[in-house]
Amino acid sequence: MKLIQTALPDVVAVEPEVHGDHRGFFMETWHAERFREAGLDLAFVQDNHSGSVRNTVRGLHYQIERPQGKLIRAVSGEIFDVAVDLRRSSPTYGRWVGTILSAANRLQLWIPEGFAHGYYVTSDGAEVVYKCTDFYFAEHERVLRWDDRDIGIAWPLGSHAPLVSAKDAAGLSFQALPAFA
Repeated sequence: MKLIQTALPDVVAVEPEVHGDHRGFFMETWHAERFREAGLDLAFVQDNHSGSVRNTVRGLHYQIERPQGKLIRAVSGEIFDVAVDLRRSSPTYGRWVGTILSAANRLQLWIPEGFAHGYYVTSDGAEVVYKCTDFYFAEHERVLRWDDRDIGIAWPLGSHAPLVSAKDAAGLSFQALPAFA
């Protein structure tokens, strides 16, 4: 496995070692010892699986209490995956990074606690799976508006209007949302 730094030092792309032949491929997507040796000592408690159609935006979600770190990958299709630093004490507070995750490139993205997370589906459809370091608690979930002008995420929308849930459309602005210390 290879770790690839992103523009935000705590958000890391993970490139697994893929073994392939005429039958297909095999890769480890999670191995606690190997991740620990690479500097990511993580304990996951919940796995999630989401399917979405082209032009869907999901997010930007986070939990203000019981925050979740997430290890994300696309198992079919392609997404533009985004992390926004919401830690006030961080030198990258308010900055975002976006990474293409796809079934073809097999990259994973590690997003630690203290970040909002979301993605945009760039293929006809996509299925995303992710491991979480804490359980989901609806009462602690907050939503940063996906199109917040202060954050200024360069979503690859083209001329398409994104499909957004009512919850995500009602997300708070960066200036109004509760952030981490």
